[in-house]
Amino acid sequence: MTEPDLFSDQRAERRRAIAPLAARMRPASLDEIVGQQGLLAPGAAFRTMVEAGRPVSMILWGPPGSGKTTLARLVAVNSGARFEQLSATSAGVKDVREVLAMATRRVENGDGRTVLFLDEIHRFNKAQQDALLPGVEDGIIILVGATTENPFFEVNSPLISRSTVFRTEELAPDEVVELIRRAMSDPVRGIPGSEIDDEALDDLANRVGGDARLALNAFELAVTIADGRGKSTVGIEEVGEALQRRVIRYDKGGDRHYDIISAFIKSVRGSDVDGALYWLHTMIEAGEDPKFIGRRLVILASEDIGLADHRALGIAVDAFRAVEVIGLPEGAYALTHATVYLATAAKSNSLAKAIVAAREQVEGTPGADVPMHLRSAATAGQRSMGHGQGYEYPHDDALGVVSQQYLPEAASGATLFEPGDHGEEAELAERLARIDRILGKNR
Repeated sequence: MTEPDLFSDQRAERRRAIAPLAARMRPASLDEIVGQQGLLAPGAAFRTMVEAGRPVSMILWGPPGSGKTTLARLVAVNSGARFEQLSATSAGVKDVREVLAMATRRVENGDGRTVLFLDEIHRFNKAQQDALLPGVEDGIIILVGATTENPFFEVNSPLISRSTVFRTEELAPDEVVELIRRAMSDPVRGIPGSEIDDEALDDLANRVGGDARLALNAFELAVTIADGRGKSTVGIEEVGEALQRRVIRYDKGGDRHYDIISAFIKSVRGSDVDGALYWLHTMIEAGEDPKFIGRRLVILASEDIGLADHRALGIAVDAFRAVEVIGLPEGAYALTHATVYLATAAKSNSLAKAIVAAREQVEGTPGADVPMHLRSAATAGQRSMGHGQGYEYPHDDALGVVSQQYLPEAASGATLFEPGDHGEEAELAERLARIDRILGKNR
């Protein structure tokens, strides 16, 4: 070993000694990466491209701690390219042009290509993004942009058209567990000899939102806290303090998960806004998927409020879309908005009853024939067979309603929907009574 190599290795060792656990445990190969099977499964486009050493400019779109920086570094390693990193929060056009100039010199000198990893590329404005175009267009740089935002909204179309978008996913709890176990067993990069009890490990895995970096760094801090207390094993208290928030006992796949979502639903149904908010934020703080909560609100809006307040469904759907786009923590505003509205809205389960009644009627009259006047009469042949004959067009009537049969003969006279007497359904009941008189129905 030459003297410069020795000094280089010593410097690398010193840097590694002070690096956080997440940095020390950064995978050195594609096979070391936990998760991201959509990108890294055998034969997947991303893996094939990287292993071939022929990368293209790309946008890595995914949540924090899902491995975007690691993937970018491995793109450079596998292609023999120089790795340059900029953050859009602090870099500007001047920095981009300096990297492009350096990359051009490397190509001209035969020193290979350059991978420019631009973190948070969505924070670059249009002019800053446009500065990247010449280098990407000419192949001088291999751009790897990373973003947590939808690039089709946040990245300029010209740059998107010259790049391939790859989606990274948050890690599943079992994948987080695997990361922590690796850190405990790695004798060089990890924390060999450290221990964590199963309950604390499960809580950590479920509380970090699939963020590998947060999980590893929180574990390192938890080990430090435990050591300071003379404990050989990290427990749930140390995990809670390392995450700087109380660990809420919550198992996404166990009884407590179902108990809490049940309490949430029943609190909204029972119009107890305080209870609903308590259980909502229990789930949020415990790391529940906000889209799961949003879906429950959409179901609640029709099942337990329905036509008593026709705005409820729209508000619930809007809340679901909001958390789908912006996630947490900001998405908590939309979930809280919808929860308060639904909890305080007038309630009716008439739609739920109508579903049951309709299904029972359909099951009891299988294969019922469509009345002739309701059948499609789009062709001359259909009309010659009597299809559509006798049908009365409601819009031609002054009242907009005409007396004719809409149910099949086998279900004639069936009543499937009964409006309630709360909120807007009370008005609906009066309107429906007027319609029933014209149709000759007794509801």
